[in-house]
Amino acid sequence: MLHRPTLIDPRLPAVLLALASAGVLGAAFVFQYGFGYQPCILCLYQRVPYAAVLGFGIITLAFPRWRGLGDALLVASGLALLANAGIATYHVGVEHHWWAGTSACGATGGAALTLEDLRAQVMKAPVVRCDEIQWELFGITMAGYNVVVSLALSAFAFLSARLAYRAAGRTEAAA
Repeated sequence: MLHRPTLIDPRLPAVLLALASAGVLGAAFVFQYGFGYQPCILCLYQRVPYAAVLGFGIITLAFPRWRGLGDALLVASGLALLANAGIATYHVGVEHHWWAGTSACGATGGAALTLEDLRAQVMKAPVVRCDEIQWELFGITMAGYNVVVSLALSAFAFLSARLAYRAAGRTEAAA
């Protein structure tokens, strides 16, 4: 009999979350390399949780028989995406000048060892400030859309983890 995965099987939500994360990262790279929108440091920070969720999905698929691993990684995915929503919310506030950005916002890179190195670094590196909006649609910036996407995916991850955990409890009780 062919087993069709459902949301109570952590593999399906893990794959869906991994695909969504790959899609968001892909879109970020298209904006960066295809359209020339250079990311600020907060934009780069927002990519890390998506990469982690993608990795969690791969691990869930690679080790399907490890009991509880898929559930735990769904919770970890939810937490990573929730943290990402926090970073994106902070970025929205910086963009709209509700609060100041970090010291890295608008920085040009690593520390130069000599004055000539510093001068060369400043001259060749474009400064991408966190408080300057590069792109928006319907008055919402990329960081604003990231808040919505991260919260929705986080809720999906937590709901899926709960369903998988409850299903595993019923299966163990029946055994």
